[in-house]
Amino acid sequence: MKIAIIGATGMVGREISAEALRRGHLVTAASRSGKAVESAPEATAVSVELGDAAAVSALAQANDAVVLATGPSRTGGDHQQWLAANRTALEAIGEVPVLLIGGAGSLLVKGKRLVDDPAFPEAYRQEALTLSALLEELKEAPERLNWTMISPSPLIAPGQRTGNYTLGLDSPAGEKISSQDFAVAILDEIEKPQHQRRRFTAAS
Repeated sequence: MKIAIIGATGMVGREISAEALRRGHLVTAASRSGKAVESAPEATAVSVELGDAAAVSALAQANDAVVLATGPSRTGGDHQQWLAANRTALEAIGEVPVLLIGGAGSLLVKGKRLVDDPAFPEAYRQEALTLSALLEELKEAPERLNWTMISPSPLIAPGQRTGNYTLGLDSPAGEKISSQDFAVAILDEIEKPQHQRRRFTAAS
């Protein structure tokens, strides 16, 4: 397959790029900087802005699947602008399968979102609310949009690639997952889609 990853230089994007190459896919690693991905030197690095409709459309048409692995700013950037860029990108991607990296804050425990728990880390609350808003927008997206969103476990960090994980839908499947195993779950979904037009989650 030919897979384009927008946000390929981030923690999750790097692992997705490496995992896709490991499986023999052709990878286009897109980011604002256009820098090569150290963990995936064989990927074709390109510079693409999430909100550049023409560039995203060209990328989508040249690939079999697109991954949106960007996130809202943690340093004071405009979250509404990021949401608008996602809308532009999704419209430009059209009917090409697209997998978006969501957040754990929208996962439900006893019917309540994690982000709404007073114990949710304040430093990540606004990011989690913005990612939750993106999920709600996806649920109302036109039928032609072939989207899937994956939320990580509440804890995700670089670790080991075991190749093992547990899937869930709207509730956490476990407490943590390595970014490497998260990438394994993502590539498994891209290769054999099981969650079209819905959100799922993975945990170790």
